[in-house]
Amino acid sequence: MVKQKTIKSEISLTGVGLHTGKEVKMTFKPAPINNGFTFIRVDLEGSPMIEADANYVVNTQRGTNLEKLGVKIQTSEHVLAAFVGCDVDNVIIELNESEPPIMDGSSKFFVEAIEQVGVEEQDAERKYYVVKEVISFTDEATGSEIIVMPSDDYQVTAMVDFGTKVLGTQNATLKNITDFKTEIANARTFSFLHELETLLDNGLIKGGDLNNAIVYVDKEISPATMENLKKAFGKEHISVKENGILDNLTLHYPNEAARHKLLDVIGDLALIGIRIKGKVIANKPGHFVNTQFAKKMAKIIKIEQKNQIPVFDLNLPPLMDIHKIMSILPHRPPFLLIDRIIEMSDKHVVGMKNVTMNENFFVGHFPDAPVMPGVLIVEAMAQSGGILVLSTVPDPENYLTYFMKIDNVKFKHKVLPGDTLIFKCELITPIRRGICHMQANAYANGKLVAEAELMAQIAKKQ
Repeated sequence: MVKQKTIKSEISLTGVGLHTGKEVKMTFKPAPINNGFTFIRVDLEGSPMIEADANYVVNTQRGTNLEKLGVKIQTSEHVLAAFVGCDVDNVIIELNESEPPIMDGSSKFFVEAIEQVGVEEQDAERKYYVVKEVISFTDEATGSEIIVMPSDDYQVTAMVDFGTKVLGTQNATLKNITDFKTEIANARTFSFLHELETLLDNGLIKGGDLNNAIVYVDKEISPATMENLKKAFGKEHISVKENGILDNLTLHYPNEAARHKLLDVIGDLALIGIRIKGKVIANKPGHFVNTQFAKKMAKIIKIEQKNQIPVFDLNLPPLMDIHKIMSILPHRPPFLLIDRIIEMSDKHVVGMKNVTMNENFFVGHFPDAPVMPGVLIVEAMAQSGGILVLSTVPDPENYLTYFMKIDNVKFKHKVLPGDTLIFKCELITPIRRGICHMQANAYANGKLVAEAELMAQIAKKQ
């Protein structure tokens, strides 16, 4: 069992936001289990919080930008990538501006801060989403595509091709997240000269300099542009190196652009909110396709978790066989609709029924197409719940159970002869005065076949 982790103590960093140009203080703080990554704007009234959630992505121009109830966080990806890369699950990130400091344009300084305070395990199991089939998202406008396929570990490959000679085609692969700190963390953000000109002309890159962004020169620099660059970066002299990038900066790797795109993928996919066991392949990734893929993944995971099918070993001896069940429930054939109780606690119960062609209701429902009536599935779920509530009294043989209410009943699949039905009933509220309020689900063939919210009461026999 892998446990969740947080940082041991708080630590602060200061710097300048790349796009805002504002001085910002950012503080990492330990967070409780299941907190995930949360941003807090301490400069705003009430210190509002924004969870690192793909559903809060509002735009992806010049970074992944989040907004919740009018409160914004800009360029969140480099910070989030650092925490994932350092194997951290729960952190509070306090900011006194909307944008984290750009530092050197990578995750390096954030990783160093995390390592400075250290990481500690927490008393809770880490949750994973295990990828069982290929999931993909394609941006038809750009041809960018991300897929994830089954894998025992979280792996990421990024392939970059911007159709320019100066950058060419690059790719980078991270086979194990433990290599993030040494292979990916210091890969800096980059821009093409034509993009930089547009950003500068529109006043959209106020905190940049030649130390926090690689600039690939994909066009001839005019004298006017050269003067604008000198002014913007506060440099007396700027030139282009032989490898096609502006000077004052040396590449850490020949494929640093691809490594940084991989870093962005990791940071953006942190917005899914759960660790992934799967191999991600990103072709021409960008913040838009990354976050759209994160939203799709989050939606799939939410649906699967809601409809998660429990697995029980039916070969193990039952907690209660039919004789024990009949000593508790007053029901008798042909209206005793459970064969075993597999497990039970003070808050839940799991029952089972083998559906055979010998069931008397198949005689009329329907002679040529036998289907178990939905109302009897609900009754079987209720009988399982009856075992739970009757087990709370010392003399269950002296009590009967009566329905009080049935809500939100849904039938999703047919139940046919030969199926094995599993009923799982969980208390919604504690049992009080003999009243049991529970959520009941019925499963067969690895699918949810029926669900209902049930309320029943036990009463002494008259």
